[in-house]
Amino acid sequence: MNDTYPVADLDLTRTGFGAMQLAGPNVFGPPRDRSEALAVLRTLVDVGVNHVDTADFYGPHVVNELIREAFTPADGVHVVTKVGAVRDEHGAWVPQTAPHHLVEQVHANLRTLGVDALEVVNLRVGGGADGHTAVPGSIAEQFGALADLQRQGLVRHLGLSTVDVDQLHEARSIAPVVCVQNSYNLAHREDEAVLRATQELGIAYVPYFPLGGFSPLQSRTLTDVATRLGASPLAVALAWLLQRSPNVLLIPGTSSVTHLRENVAGAALDLPADAVAELDAL
Repeated sequence: MNDTYPVADLDLTRTGFGAMQLAGPNVFGPPRDRSEALAVLRTLVDVGVNHVDTADFYGPHVVNELIREAFTPADGVHVVTKVGAVRDEHGAWVPQTAPHHLVEQVHANLRTLGVDALEVVNLRVGGGADGHTAVPGSIAEQFGALADLQRQGLVRHLGLSTVDVDQLHEARSIAPVVCVQNSYNLAHREDEAVLRATQELGIAYVPYFPLGGFSPLQSRTLTDVATRLGASPLAVALAWLLQRSPNVLLIPGTSSVTHLRENVAGAALDLPADAVAELDAL
């Protein structure tokens, strides 16, 4: 069973779906197989997933338009999107966080998703040298621009992505924060302080890159644990994240219906205490 976690007035399934891979190669252009991409999205309803993560810069526009086509309101799917970047004509990722650009990106998401209001918008403000590390500094101006849109009724709830603890607290002084999406996994736990802060505050924590950056030793240990449990390394990594804290929500992505079903089933794996201890020690 896919448990849920309250994100403001939304009960989101803890195992969600990251839609990025539905676009073409390098998240640019249309999917190789449009019918398969739509089938993946429609299968989410069948397997009990109601939490989809997207962005207008996936494609760009492509993934949002697929989501618009795949779902009806009766499906009960909640869409979380993000702003803070665009794609240039060559497909490069270009940070774009000036307030007027954020407003433009919100309106782009409204258009491509075909809705009057976005349920959740994450402000992506970090990046760093690796593209996934929080960069210290005030985000008041950017988050304030989104809070203005929230007051106008164009955005229901606000979240953050790639931020540190100070930025989380600064944003909360401007408007409620319902989720934080940062890079965190079994091999890279540098974001532990933000995870604990969100847990204490009752804010959803959504880690991305569940298998990113493993050393050979870490990969061997993960594979050994998975073999003993008769599971895949990805299933074990996802299950470890879910058991790390009750406010953790996952957004594994795929462009395959088969892999989608495997991801959802794998995340439901109940890791025994000895396996958790072995993985914690990595």
